[in-house]
Amino acid sequence: MGNGAAAGAAAAAAIARATKASGVIVRLEPPDCLGIVGRQAGALVVCATGGFIKTSYKGLAFYTKSPGPLPLPSGVEVVTAQTIWIP
Repeated sequence: MGNGAAAGAAAAAAIARATKASGVIVRLEPPDCLGIVGRQAGALVVCATGGFIKTSYKGLAFYTKSPGPLPLPSGVEVVTAQTIWIP
């Protein structure tokens, strides 16, 4: 196996491990994601430039992508990240 093929295989294995570690990740449209956030008292939301928002609910991780900021409900704890990587 050449260096390029080995590097590709290693990258694929890393992505597979990250996917297993992160569990189920659900992509929603922005209004649906905001609905999930609104169901949680004191929800934690991670936002990043580029329009990603991520939160979890009942053991599932939810995310959406928006061209601009979303109107989060009051009482939401917001963490601003440089990037969010989703495998």
